[in-house]
Amino acid sequence: MHFTATDAKDENALSKIILDAAFRVHSAIGPGLLESAYEHALHMSYGMQD
Repeated sequence: MHFTATDAKDENALSKIILDAAFRVHSAIGPGLLESAYEHALHMSYGMQD
């Protein structure tokens, strides 16, 4: 598969959105919880449901 500079920009932008959301969730609920708690909080922050 061939990737272009535009693909890399899109991938970097998406990565930034995901990491920013993860940092916000972690800052809001703190450290030490199970991964599932953070996953649930990320889903809630985007209005997603399992």
